[in-house]
Amino acid sequence: MPRLWSASSVLRRCTLAISLAWALSASAQVVDVPARPAVGSSNPATAEPPVSRPSTRPCTETLFDNEAFNDYSAHPIAYTPPTGCGNGHWAKVVLTVDFTVTAGRQYDRTASLYLGNANIFYGTTAEPRKALSPSWHVERDVTDLSAIFRTAQTGQAIIYNIYDSTYNGGIYSTAKLLFYPADFQNLPAIVPEAVIPVSGVNSPYELDTTASELTTSVIAPRNTVKAYLDVIAQSQSSDEFWYLCVPSDVAAKLYSCPGTAFRETEVTIDGKPAGIAPVYPWIYTGGIDPYLWEPITGVQTLNFKPYRVDLSPFAGVLSDGEPHTVGVSVFNASSYFLATANLLLYTDPFRPETGGGLLEDTLSVAPTPQVVEKLTTDASGNTTGTVVVDSNRTFTVKGYVNTSLGRVETTVLQKVDFQSAQTFNVGTNDIQNAVQTSTVESKTASQLGFLRELTESNISFPLTLDYAYTVNGDGTSAQVVTSNQSYAKNEKKSINGSTLFTNRVAEQVRSTDTLNFSAAGAITSVGPTSSSATYKSEDNRGNCYSRKLISRTRVLTSVIDGIGCPAK
Repeated sequence: MPRLWSASSVLRRCTLAISLAWALSASAQVVDVPARPAVGSSNPATAEPPVSRPSTRPCTETLFDNEAFNDYSAHPIAYTPPTGCGNGHWAKVVLTVDFTVTAGRQYDRTASLYLGNANIFYGTTAEPRKALSPSWHVERDVTDLSAIFRTAQTGQAIIYNIYDSTYNGGIYSTAKLLFYPADFQNLPAIVPEAVIPVSGVNSPYELDTTASELTTSVIAPRNTVKAYLDVIAQSQSSDEFWYLCVPSDVAAKLYSCPGTAFRETEVTIDGKPAGIAPVYPWIYTGGIDPYLWEPITGVQTLNFKPYRVDLSPFAGVLSDGEPHTVGVSVFNASSYFLATANLLLYTDPFRPETGGGLLEDTLSVAPTPQVVEKLTTDASGNTTGTVVVDSNRTFTVKGYVNTSLGRVETTVLQKVDFQSAQTFNVGTNDIQNAVQTSTVESKTASQLGFLRELTESNISFPLTLDYAYTVNGDGTSAQVVTSNQSYAKNEKKSINGSTLFTNRVAEQVRSTDTLNFSAAGAITSVGPTSSSATYKSEDNRGNCYSRKLISRTRVLTSVIDGIGCPAK
């Protein structure tokens, strides 16, 4: 049975003045209207907006230009900071990357960029066709990595590509860093004073099992006051479709991968549980049915967004001048995950040493997912029923740091829920329907005397995936796949109950396709194929962006902007 599966901010810098400066700086940003994807094109398309830009003219540093990634090796990068361009204190830094794959046959490939061991980009590539050479543009706000860009760095661009007479789609790419100088309207961004990579050597790190762990020894600045970990965990190999996996004892009869449909990234400091990062169910352009993702790609497929783990309760511990070990692992990793992360450390500009400690940590070492199997197998060998996996975790992590303004206590309270419900009818035919929901409700409170800054957020990663492979009486067969994939985040920042900032983001991609096969297993027809993508973001500063894309028969047919946003 063929399956076409391939591979705060008062307390951020300790002063209310700096928090207000951040707010004023943010309000000076220019929200670009992105170039509209071309109706009638089959090039990769996404409804996501580009990175907003300051009004100043940027300095540009090219990392590589039309580089050919037609081998299975990492390509070296040499970076030199721009001269006469803000002296390392920029309003914003933006990374842009452009890709082209030549027409032919090629798999989707993982693409990652590193400078000074720090990951600055992570995503995957689009697949070409015999008569389609896809080109696309991605960009990322890398301002928080400014500490890396202040000095010359070496690094690597990694797109491991098998390129031969069979897999003849060549991959070409150009990458640039755009540095926007600060001025009176565009204030210097408040950024971490230290960025410490948690990765391999200019590369992601392979995690093969639950016990596998990426660790880095860290000596933080003695005046550290805030800490965050931006982490990406990417599924690979037999774990690529982890969201369709089942308990190992029924994997063979359900034609699925083992380990259940639950994965979770665990973060530790000195072996002590410190935070959680849910794994996003990215679907690559070769996933399940490649025609599903042409031209509209899945959510974040071409440009992964790191998940930020708030480690600020540990800032007092980290600031003691001693080495500490930061660890990243993936619960239920089977074979395998690639992980990379950056530790972002904010410091007190008025005190050379802070110090502090951890007050409370109720996060357990590992999750305890509950699995319920309700399956029956008849005399003909057909297996029907359901498999449900639930994981629910609520925890508090609290610590303090002695800043130049006094003792600051930070409390992170999170509720992390996961559920996967799969329905099966497997035998002569193969029907597998999955409904998965992953949510994080978070409250982070930082207390400095009578000042209390509160950040509240709700993040959800819902996925509904229906797969049906049916065999007809004459031996021909059909595969029908429908995918509904979303990402949503609501965030609110307040001080002593007064709202400073709210932001809402919602993205959704829906796709469906039918493939018909001959009795010999060859594809005889494709379609009907249709897909849509919607993206909307809005905040309490009057910024609003929305875009809707629609495609039919693998061609973009409609682009609609501004739905639900006030007319300008």
